[in-house]
Amino acid sequence: MEQEDYEKEQIDWSYIEFVDNQDVLDLIEKKPGGIIALLDEACMFPKSTHETFAQKLYQTFAKNKRFIKPKLSRTNFTISHYAGEVTYMADLFLDKNKDYVVAEHQDLLTASKCSFVAGLFPPLPEESSKSSKFSSIGSRFKLQLQSLMETLSSTEPHYIRCVKPNNVLKPAIFENLNVIQQLRCGGVLEAIRISCAGYPTRRTFDEFLLRFGVLAPEVLDGNYDDKVGCQRILDKMGLKGYQIGKTKVFLRAGQMAELDARRAEVLGNAARTIQRQIRTYIARKEFVALRLAAIQLQSCWRALSACKLYEELRREAAALKIQKNFRCYTAWKSYSTLQNSAIIVQTGMRAMTARNEFRFRKQTKAAIKIEARFRCHREYSYYKSLQKAALVTQCGWRQRVARRELRQLRMAARETGALKEAKDKLEKKVEELTWRLQFEKRLRTELEETKAQEIAKLQEALHSMQLQVEEANARVIKEREAARKAIEEAPPVIKETPVVVQDTAKIDALTAEVESLKASLLSEKEAAEEAKKARADAETRNMDLTKKLQEAEGKVNQLQDSIQRLEEKLSNSESENQVLRQQALAISPTGKAISARTRTTIIQRTPENGNLNGETKPTNDMALAVANPKEPDSEEKPQKSLNEKQQENQDLLIKCISQDLGFSSGKPVAACLIYKSLLHWRSFEVERTSVFDRIIQTIASSIEVADNNDVLAYWLCNTSTLLMLLQHTLKASGAASLTPQRRRTSSASLFGRMSQGLRASPQTAGLSFLNGRMLGRLDDLRQVEAKYPALLFKQQLTAFLEKIYGMIRDNLKKEISPLLGLCIQAPRTSRASLVKGRSHANAVAQQALIAHWQSIVKSLDNYSKIMKANYVPSFLVRKVFTQIFSFVNVQLFNSLLLRRECCSFSNGEYVKAGLAELEQWCCYATEEYVGSAWDELKHIRQAVGFLVIHQKPKKTLKEITNELCPVLSIQQLYRISTMYWDDKYGTHSVSSDVISSMRVMMTEDSNNAVSSSFLLDDDSSIPFSVDDLSKSMQTIDVADVEPPPLLRENSGFVFLHQRSD
Repeated sequence: MEQEDYEKEQIDWSYIEFVDNQDVLDLIEKKPGGIIALLDEACMFPKSTHETFAQKLYQTFAKNKRFIKPKLSRTNFTISHYAGEVTYMADLFLDKNKDYVVAEHQDLLTASKCSFVAGLFPPLPEESSKSSKFSSIGSRFKLQLQSLMETLSSTEPHYIRCVKPNNVLKPAIFENLNVIQQLRCGGVLEAIRISCAGYPTRRTFDEFLLRFGVLAPEVLDGNYDDKVGCQRILDKMGLKGYQIGKTKVFLRAGQMAELDARRAEVLGNAARTIQRQIRTYIARKEFVALRLAAIQLQSCWRALSACKLYEELRREAAALKIQKNFRCYTAWKSYSTLQNSAIIVQTGMRAMTARNEFRFRKQTKAAIKIEARFRCHREYSYYKSLQKAALVTQCGWRQRVARRELRQLRMAARETGALKEAKDKLEKKVEELTWRLQFEKRLRTELEETKAQEIAKLQEALHSMQLQVEEANARVIKEREAARKAIEEAPPVIKETPVVVQDTAKIDALTAEVESLKASLLSEKEAAEEAKKARADAETRNMDLTKKLQEAEGKVNQLQDSIQRLEEKLSNSESENQVLRQQALAISPTGKAISARTRTTIIQRTPENGNLNGETKPTNDMALAVANPKEPDSEEKPQKSLNEKQQENQDLLIKCISQDLGFSSGKPVAACLIYKSLLHWRSFEVERTSVFDRIIQTIASSIEVADNNDVLAYWLCNTSTLLMLLQHTLKASGAASLTPQRRRTSSASLFGRMSQGLRASPQTAGLSFLNGRMLGRLDDLRQVEAKYPALLFKQQLTAFLEKIYGMIRDNLKKEISPLLGLCIQAPRTSRASLVKGRSHANAVAQQALIAHWQSIVKSLDNYSKIMKANYVPSFLVRKVFTQIFSFVNVQLFNSLLLRRECCSFSNGEYVKAGLAELEQWCCYATEEYVGSAWDELKHIRQAVGFLVIHQKPKKTLKEITNELCPVLSIQQLYRISTMYWDDKYGTHSVSSDVISSMRVMMTEDSNNAVSSSFLLDDDSSIPFSVDDLSKSMQTIDVADVEPPPLLRENSGFVFLHQRSD
């Protein structure tokens, strides 16, 4: 192939002889006298054997120099190949060559629907099937080999020779003779001989000029032809023996190394020039800094002198101001004295005038009051007489109406009577237990107080006794010392006896007093021990009472729960009875008059009546029944049930949230409406409800279009906000946070009277007031006991939040995945733009190089704007971009390790420029929305930094692993180091010592069972929990959110207009 290349380039060369293997190929496969042809011919005859086949070979190829007949065998034959002689045994040639399959069977198996069976029996070519039904292994092998040769001839093949170093299959052992024999048999030595006899190094004109154009810059600046430019460069370098063809330059061995050395020298001189300019710039910069420092010192000194001058001027101005204020004070003081004197005189005159006027008004008011009392008494007497007559008339008529209604309501009252009796009994029992509990608490507190008082008294008595004993001991000691001194000073004979008698009497008296004190002390100790025993007994009784108190509290809680359930049943039954009673009255002949007479009035709660605000009281008014006989039909119809009303409100809420409600001061309106409505309807505390399923279905139908990122971001904000509100509001356990006193208050004061308030019309002010009280009470509690539907709704909402988050993340991955494949390898550019580097076209080319990276940045910026416009929490935005940058890191790093053409110097510069675009975008997007996403690119950043670093052979393994690439593993560093090639400056990778050290460390890691995989994995899991989300989000005040017009005009959503104080 090299000689063909020489002929194609038309250079001066002499033909190189080489060994041709064509005669061996003709011996094996030539028609009609080749070995394969004779084998197929022998297989066609049924009586042929391997001996007859061998004899025919002996006769046919007796004179062929490549065919040898063994002396001691009748069926073996030897062929002299290029690599050596090979002996073949023809014993089973005929059996192995036959591959006869019935044509019908062949067609049946070929037409099989199973791809595996059909692949085992491919259809035969039409020519072979028409010429003969016989098909052999040799003929098929010949056809396949012919097809392979045609394929190879149509391409430019490159061969890899695998050499077996030894026969014992152990590392670090090389058998020279065996390796030389393999190289000789494989034709490698022959190819090397031919290559060394010719021109081993060849480059195209473009490659030669691109690499060695720096040796002759005048050639690149002039408009020379590529061939002429190469000729001028070689002539300038003084090389001999090279050849220039049509498109390539052919160099002898060693000439390429000489050119590389001169190129390195030129580049080194250029580097020294750059260093000289840089040092000049640094020195001038230091001089400018010193000059600026001197100027600043001068300015500071001048500022100090100016400050002193200013201080003197300020003191002079302060003295003038003090003088002015003192003169003002003296003038003001004289004026104040004069003013006070005038005010005193005016006050006396005005007081005298006011007293006279007050006396006149007092007399006039007393006369008017006497007249008013007399007139009031006269009118009140007349009113009392009229009221008495009206009451007698009304009582008679109401008695008749009450008897008639009593007969109609007795059946309905029988059903609710049992519930009321049970309720009364339970209330009595609760009150009794509560009274007993309070009584026991009071007994316990009194017992503790008496016990503490007794202990204090005993301690005081003990302390006083101890003080008395100490004083007695002190007196005894003093008297003993006084007696001893008196004895020493008295005469020895005369007064010795009476003094001794007197001292002995005192000592005896003191001893008796001490004994009595000891006895009293023992008695006090015994009393203290008895008090301790009594205290222990009191503590045991106190523990028993505490246990009983706790049991009583548990029973009270159970009874209150049962009372609450009974009250719910009672309220439901009373509401149903009310509806049935109104239907019965509407059907009866006197229904109109009765419905007209029954009116409702709202009364305030007072200590006398004990009713709740908004409670209704039926009154009968005959005058209204007579004056309004024709009332609207709407008042005669029964009220709608509460369930139907609530269903209508739910339908309206679902219809409203299915639309894009937008945001109010950065708060999602839909989430706030759902939360306030569910909290107001007490949906979290019911056992069965359908509103949760309908909300979930609405969210699911809204996110069916997975490509609409605006809708996904809108619902991501709403679901996260609603989930945060539920996390702060709901609690899974029982009502542990509600104290028994609060539970009792809610059951006795609110729910117990709620049934009476529900009998009135929903349009009355009583029900709206009751709704307001309920909402306010729920807001005060802050946490709500959640039943199973509410907890299930929270779990479903969490699943939808994770689903929407994953859809947004996957959409962004899908959008940037095609661009990442284009960003890992730099596109080829023209030679002029890379070599000259000073034209305007270079800037255009650089802009085109980073176009794919700018597309990725544009996609990231678009998604960031969408999520910011929909007020998605910054916590979720950070998680999205962190996973996206991790995905970019995995894709780029794995592509870098799997493709050798990517591990080049110029490609490293290209990827580094793209990463700079991403870093610039991270700075623009701020840390609030990006977070630590830039740190996820640490693998590709360190790998690219390793590619573009200079002087790699001087770097040690410790510097590479600790400073340059601390994150990369040994396997990854080894692969990058072995695959690296410099297509720009021709430098080499790391040294062989570093490569061998890496190989040793990889062997140790494989022995220690450490994973040898050098590729990274992409993590697509959800990187947050509900607790993390709720902690990262700020608390939202849902009371300030304005409802949409559709709900603002509806009376069932009045609670949405309320504001928190």
